[in-house]
Amino acid sequence: MHSTPATVKKIVIIGGGFAGLSVAKGLRRLHADITLIDQSNHHLFQPLLYQVATASLSPADIAAPLRHILSDCSHINVIMAEVVSIDKVLSHVVTKKGLVFPFDYLVVATGSRHSYFGKNHWESLAPGLKTLQDALTIREKILLAFEQAETASNPDLQRRLLTFVVVGGGPTGVEMAGAIAEIAKQTIKDDFKHIKPASTRILLIESSGAVLNRYPPSLREAAQKSLEALGVEVLLNKMVTDMRKGAVQLNHEWVEAHTIIWAAGNTAPSFLTTLDVPLEKSGQVIVQADLSLVDYPHICVIGDCAKALDRSNNPLPATSPVAIQQGQYVAKIIRGEPWKKGRPLFRYFDKGSMATIGRGQAVASILSFQFTGFFAWILWSLTHIFFLINFRAKVLVMLNWAWSYLRAYRGVRLIVHNTNDNDIVFDD
Repeated sequence: MHSTPATVKKIVIIGGGFAGLSVAKGLRRLHADITLIDQSNHHLFQPLLYQVATASLSPADIAAPLRHILSDCSHINVIMAEVVSIDKVLSHVVTKKGLVFPFDYLVVATGSRHSYFGKNHWESLAPGLKTLQDALTIREKILLAFEQAETASNPDLQRRLLTFVVVGGGPTGVEMAGAIAEIAKQTIKDDFKHIKPASTRILLIESSGAVLNRYPPSLREAAQKSLEALGVEVLLNKMVTDMRKGAVQLNHEWVEAHTIIWAAGNTAPSFLTTLDVPLEKSGQVIVQADLSLVDYPHICVIGDCAKALDRSNNPLPATSPVAIQQGQYVAKIIRGEPWKKGRPLFRYFDKGSMATIGRGQAVASILSFQFTGFFAWILWSLTHIFFLINFRAKVLVMLNWAWSYLRAYRGVRLIVHNTNDNDIVFDD
């Protein structure tokens, strides 16, 4: 029989994102052997990843080493490794290099990657945004488009270089499209001599009838109007049906664009299949109301890689507040806190959601209140600064945003790894 939470000795946490780190922090004072495994050596504040991709912030502003974050926890061992399988019967985790980690309690919090709905060859044509490397790749792709357009003698080629397509009208897609519009039409509008960046075309593609479709209708409309005011073309009820280098097909129409960015879906890591439990089409693990697996109460799956339901039996969104609250809940379970009626069910307290559209523009839904415009942007800014992992990042990001708001300046417009061919962009 497996150990009860009160007698847990070996705890393994897979993933150092919001969910996994929330569990680890909740176990700071627990006398146990705890191992946190992550492919990266850092915790990433993913909600601001698009700002790295659009040259507003540096990677160090939104990431911090996991070892440093947990340096005061001598009983928490941080391992940088890739997990390839989980044996729930023998209770151990196996990494790509063959390391085996036994557990009395396992928390799977791996997050997710972007999904191309079975067309994985699209990834090389339309990168997604989940890691720092993704952000740097997209940043250089955006900046290179303007550099190449500056030297392009063919007007048609120049037009394609100055066309950007963002696929997906969720928060990431909306924020990305708005940021690209700001770069082109405000930040660099006077920086080039042979092109007019303000003429840049930005298209936001959404398959449903509205952007930010999880938000209240009034905020969806406000977000779309703000995007359109920035010059973004919002195309609703459009499906990406095919893609090739320099072009994307929307239903039966081809749109030529040098830069295509994917923000349309998520998929869980493939190794979750080794749990041998029911999975969603997206690869998410279907968990019970206490976030555990059926017949395996000592194994919990949380965050973006789990399909958990709210009180109305609707799937919980893949957002950082959900991940954090789930992590805090699981930490309490592992600590073996006394419950009057046994282990309680997880209940998510929805404090609201918010998204920024551009400089001084955002939408926010907090409890029963809705805000738009500058005040919503202030709320968005303060909330994100509060949740940044360290004091240095809080100060730097706050100063950076204040300066950017006053001067419309993005100071991280650096092309470091130019792996593209500056002379040949399309095979004409």
